[in-house]
Amino acid sequence: MLGIDFWQNPLVQTAGYFSVAILCIILTMIVFELVTKYNNWEEIQKGNIAVAMATGGKIFGVANIFKYSIENHNSLPEIMGWGLYGFFLLVLAYFLFEFFTPKFNIDREIEQDNRSVGFISLSISVGLSFVIGASIS
Repeated sequence: MLGIDFWQNPLVQTAGYFSVAILCIILTMIVFELVTKYNNWEEIQKGNIAVAMATGGKIFGVANIFKYSIENHNSLPEIMGWGLYGFFLLVLAYFLFEFFTPKFNIDREIEQDNRSVGFISLSISVGLSFVIGASIS
């Protein structure tokens, strides 16, 4: 049986945090795939830079939120809970971005490789991840 010293080892803890963060990033990418009107990975495969920027911003944002969660919480359930709550706030920000830009459709613009919209989407995800991360501390 593994002793408590094993679970306190920084290498073991890092592997655990890494595994949880990767699984949660995969889960969040599935959710983002469901809420966007285009297929992220097909568009990226076609060379759509706007989709790549928007998707990369989401991945960075979620990872950054988990960074703050890992730094400020001790148990895996707390880390996952706060990280997923932060992700929920990023999804909410995505819908607000769409709502506050009534002159054009964000999904359509990104799908059509409008890099300006893709860059703004990336910036919103990254920027808000720092605000969300600081607030879950």
